[in-house]
Amino acid sequence: MKLFKRIKEKTRSQPGDASNTFLIVGLGNPGKQHRENRHNIGFMLADKLAERLGLTFSRVQHKALLTDGRYQGFKIILAKPQTYMNNSGQTVSTLMRFYKLPLRQLLVAFDDVDLPFETIRMKPSGGSSGQKGMKSIIQRLGSEEFPRLRLGIGRPPGRMSTPSYVLQDFSEAHAEDLAIFLERAADAVLLFVTEGIESAMTQYNRSHQ
Repeated sequence: MKLFKRIKEKTRSQPGDASNTFLIVGLGNPGKQHRENRHNIGFMLADKLAERLGLTFSRVQHKALLTDGRYQGFKIILAKPQTYMNNSGQTVSTLMRFYKLPLRQLLVAFDDVDLPFETIRMKPSGGSSGQKGMKSIIQRLGSEEFPRLRLGIGRPPGRMSTPSYVLQDFSEAHAEDLAIFLERAADAVLLFVTEGIESAMTQYNRSHQ
């Protein structure tokens, strides 16, 4: 039994094995004017993961900035769709077909105004939480049955509209907290890849306090 387990683990770690590959998509809008927007926290997380893995977004493929590398025997593909948020599904669906991945090996990270700032919520499936990028992805994939990582950015203050709020930059006062938040979110993604979604949910789906 132990020999069979070792053979199975060795087989799973072979390069090019689709069962060993994960597509991590961070949502945001392209362009320097959007780089620090709250709506772009998915892009920020993708950048943080690239930094952790020693990668650079060096190519454009299927209307996305892409990079890939290996982590503890797993292949991780990082993608930042360049179609603008509301058409993210176009890129994600094309990438999933190109890499021939099952939905369980996709993880989409996006901003969520319904969660307090610095809150992480990973789920194996569900709706769009009102986020238009996620609505586009669900529509193009024809399914809600794929993992997602909701990154809390908090509600707009006063009477500010949600569109205005999400397209506003994070304040300098939040810079340190944002950096810590992104590090924790990156930890959650890497645990999702290596140990599975249940382990990541158990460890990170709780208050940041």
